[in-house]
Amino acid sequence: MSHAFDKTSSSPIARAFVDARRAGRLLSPYPGPMPATMAEAYEVQDEAIAAWPDRIAGWKLGRIREPLDQQYGAGRLAGPIFSRNIWQAGAEPTRFPVIDGGFAAVEAEYIIQLGADAPDRGDWTSVSVAPLIGRVFTGVEIAGSPFAAINDHGPAVTASDFGNNAGLILGDEIGGWRDRLADLTCTVEIEDRIVGRGGSVDIPGGPLDSLAFLLNLLHGRGRRLEAGQLISTGAATGVHQIFIGQSAVADFGPDGRIACAAVAATPTA
Repeated sequence: MSHAFDKTSSSPIARAFVDARRAGRLLSPYPGPMPATMAEAYEVQDEAIAAWPDRIAGWKLGRIREPLDQQYGAGRLAGPIFSRNIWQAGAEPTRFPVIDGGFAAVEAEYIIQLGADAPDRGDWTSVSVAPLIGRVFTGVEIAGSPFAAINDHGPAVTASDFGNNAGLILGDEIGGWRDRLADLTCTVEIEDRIVGRGGSVDIPGGPLDSLAFLLNLLHGRGRRLEAGQLISTGAATGVHQIFIGQSAVADFGPDGRIACAAVAATPTA
């Protein structure tokens, strides 16, 4: 089968995803030819960012596993996190919207907040990014898409819809992170059952390598990271699917817990 994606494909795909997300309704099938490369995926993503009525307040990173990392030329993918989809965790479970019939998951993550604007360059490493970091927090990325099969067709399809991101729950600041970042651990429970265990060691290259990857990727896309933006560095215990009505807890041990609950999405203005 020939690959039908071309320069005219990205706009209608992006519009379909934006409309479905804003309406809180599922989208099926994929609304056009599926992107086969990461460059095509980010074309769609950039079109959708331009159409989304909110500012980017951060970015998420997701892992591309073997052998797809070789096929797609990257070990990670990225997507925007918008300001109105960032919630501060509190004593009560944080409620987050899930599109009925779409896809949703919770992921325990370590969140980097930039302390300074990032210079525009494309040669970042896990060493050179360290001075950019202001603070590090615990967090739960809410993965989500109106397209239920978002993860079933390879990382380019996943990246095309905001990287399968639907929000971020921000937890407590991690004290002394510069000395502890390699040793942090956490678990995730859904409906009181542990579904994942892991930590910063389970993020390939560690959270700082995630930040370096993102900076280099955005440089190539003509984008930059700014002071105060939040970077969700990758799933520390895996990607755990969740459904409307279910509750989850990410337990970061001495660094706190984040409780959350999935509720049905409603249309947004």
